[in-house]
Amino acid sequence: MIPSHEPHAVPGSERGIMVVVVGPSGAGKDTLIAVAAQHFGSRPDVHFVRRVITRDGDAGGEDHLSVSDAGFASMEQSGSFAVWWEAHGLKYGIPAEVSVALGKGHLVIANGSRSALHHFQAAFPRLKVINVTARPEVLAGRLEARGRETHEDIMARLARGSLTVRGDYDVTDLDNSGTLAEAERKIVDTLNGFLAEVG
Repeated sequence: MIPSHEPHAVPGSERGIMVVVVGPSGAGKDTLIAVAAQHFGSRPDVHFVRRVITRDGDAGGEDHLSVSDAGFASMEQSGSFAVWWEAHGLKYGIPAEVSVALGKGHLVIANGSRSALHHFQAAFPRLKVINVTARPEVLAGRLEARGRETHEDIMARLARGSLTVRGDYDVTDLDNSGTLAEAERKIVDTLNGFLAEVG
């Protein structure tokens, strides 16, 4: 369930652009964020957000700051987050410090959730969404390779879900059905396009 509160706009954030990368399980958004971070690693005007998550730090996946539920609640109450939301039994926070980079007119990229986009839109005047997708059969193959669900469960979940972003957002769809090199080129080109808008 997504919290009902709406965040206040982040001071100075109208200069820079907040980019939120979203997509269904198996689409490869974590991998693409990682390769993009490596590509832009030497650029001082491109920032990749380290999220705060109520998940064990050794759980694998993205590099994040692991906190307890109580610690997360304390951070939220003290205004430590520009945006926060709940999904799959976990809480996720985007640190308020992103306002510094955005205030300088920089590009900030965060791993997000389609269900939390309204919170991002309320907080960031200049919001771009990259929706990472893949063909259903590709998603099914990747999810089966994880070994966490049966083939039937995966197909049922894919049939229920949607690969599109609903709402009035500035969305770039990125098809990651092919090779990683192809997808890397697409996300780098997309981010370079956003940089041109703030440059």
